[in-house]
Amino acid sequence: MSKVTSNLWKLLEQDAPIMLDGGLGSELDSRGYDISTPLWSAELLISNPQAIIDTHRAYLDAGAQCITSASYQASVAGFATLGVSQQQAQGLIVKSIDLARIARDQFLEQNPDCGYQPLIAASIGPYGAFLADGSEYSGSYGVDDQTLLEFHRQRILWLDAAGADVLACETIPGLQEAEVLGQLLDRVNTPAWLSFSCQNETLLNDGKSLRQAVALFEHHPKVVAIGVNCTAPQYIRSLIGEIKSAAWKRAIVVYPNSGEQYDADEKVWYGTESPLECATAARSWHLQGAKIIGGCCRMGPAHIQEIAAVLADE
Repeated sequence: MSKVTSNLWKLLEQDAPIMLDGGLGSELDSRGYDISTPLWSAELLISNPQAIIDTHRAYLDAGAQCITSASYQASVAGFATLGVSQQQAQGLIVKSIDLARIARDQFLEQNPDCGYQPLIAASIGPYGAFLADGSEYSGSYGVDDQTLLEFHRQRILWLDAAGADVLACETIPGLQEAEVLGQLLDRVNTPAWLSFSCQNETLLNDGKSLRQAVALFEHHPKVVAIGVNCTAPQYIRSLIGEIKSAAWKRAIVVYPNSGEQYDADEKVWYGTESPLECATAARSWHLQGAKIIGGCCRMGPAHIQEIAAVLADE
């Protein structure tokens, strides 16, 4: 068993939940960095890597035990739109793990008695993230399986070899992409989780049932957790129930957005959800069976700090 894998299992086997970070891109945006390009936060891998390190550190200092890399929107196809070669794209995608590792090492140097080694989750966003048109919220891509395979394959293999603790396939909106990812994850050495984006208490964004998606991975040898992210907080309890009803026996991961609504045309958010409200909700998610808990879009370090404090008091 590799060192990174043993670190993951150590935290999975403890009674307490694993605290995940919050939204990386939205936090960078709140700090004044421009993420309006089609590459979103991945553009800062080129222009301002220190901003990514600092944001990772903010989440670690807030109590996150797992940070997700700035590779959600990073892809060969996406970088190609900026004239970045495939070789350069590989370097940037691997760099996302290196930056998370720098932040982790700095945190451990200043907190040697924290009692754990924070995990690094290699973020693997959906095909819709590359399209940058909000289609990850619908799952309506209009492409065949081969297109999705070619889009995901190389990035997954590079991240698999980069030394992350877990591959985080996240904001997956539908069954088609889930099935393709399942095929690719058969070929990796790193454990993985699949996290789906859902439109309500039972359905994925493409209209298929979450239970169907969970069933795809019932016997998958590499998938250690299934869950939901970038989904409104009010649906999380019901969605945890759906996962359990599908006879899922491994870990459950939940990291909803703030409950705000995203306008893909205007590229702005509407609504709000306070850190304290999210922390109170997170207690119920843990009691219902969630093992890995954090936040997604518009959930920042303040949210994670409140959630960590509430869960530590259980």
